[in-house]
Amino acid sequence: MTKTIRGVLTAVVTPFDRAGEVSPQLLRRQVQRQMQYDNGIFCNGTNGEFFVLDMAEKLLVTETCVNEVNGKVPVVAHIGEISTATTIKLGKQVAAMGVDAVSVIAPYFVPLKQSELIYHYSAIADAVPVPVYLYNIPGRTGNTIEPATALKLAEHPNIIGVKDSAGSYESLKGYIDATKDAPNFDVLSGPDHLAHQGFLDGCSACISGLANFSPEGVSLIWKHFRDGNLEKSKAAQDFISALRKDLYAVAFAPAAVKKATVLLGEDVGESRYAIRFSEQDLAAIQQVVAKYGVAPKL
Repeated sequence: MTKTIRGVLTAVVTPFDRAGEVSPQLLRRQVQRQMQYDNGIFCNGTNGEFFVLDMAEKLLVTETCVNEVNGKVPVVAHIGEISTATTIKLGKQVAAMGVDAVSVIAPYFVPLKQSELIYHYSAIADAVPVPVYLYNIPGRTGNTIEPATALKLAEHPNIIGVKDSAGSYESLKGYIDATKDAPNFDVLSGPDHLAHQGFLDGCSACISGLANFSPEGVSLIWKHFRDGNLEKSKAAQDFISALRKDLYAVAFAPAAVKKATVLLGEDVGESRYAIRFSEQDLAAIQQVVAKYGVAPKL
């Protein structure tokens, strides 16, 4: 990859068929939905349920996305595993498929020092032949990539940015401020409610889970910002922020996004992990679908 990835990357869900298996056919449909609005693809992430996919399935998802995109929009594949060696192995395989970059969460379960995170990411960036994004999501991993650590890692020629999904503006701004003078290092916003503010502060892109449900709504945040219409960009952000608040009040984000997308009429199957919606939950999600299923005309 020779240029900065800009705009919206959808953290695309991984569709499962009736037997619970990954469905390339259904995934291709979702990739095409996103490309209608010029959204790039971020596959095998949190919303893609990487934590319940085996290696072969992660490779199948990546291959399907790369082939369906066919160079029209960027594809970033998440490759983070608990061990450095396993992450490198997966990274080399997905790199060979033609992804534009890879993203790597901090190892989880075992607490790590910042020096150990630097070793982990440096080893991956040395070995994987495509650009690497750091992926900070401490609420899920238990390990925070501190802004000073990101700045140190920005010195590596193959580490090109950080995706921050800590959830707070303070965390996102910390990365922006710490790395503002680092050449060729970008900050990508993860939380959907911070996309517009992230663009204002200098983020090159946002990684959106809610774009699975509202690909047009999220794309409008970027397109109006890019065109200099900050008022309309903020209006699109307000729509997505309200959607996020109402939907995530029901259940854990990836499961809620997937269920809402199904109720919208898109066949992406059920989540694999252990969550079951009550009738009350389903009614609440259906209300969200009815309210936010059509993006505002901005």
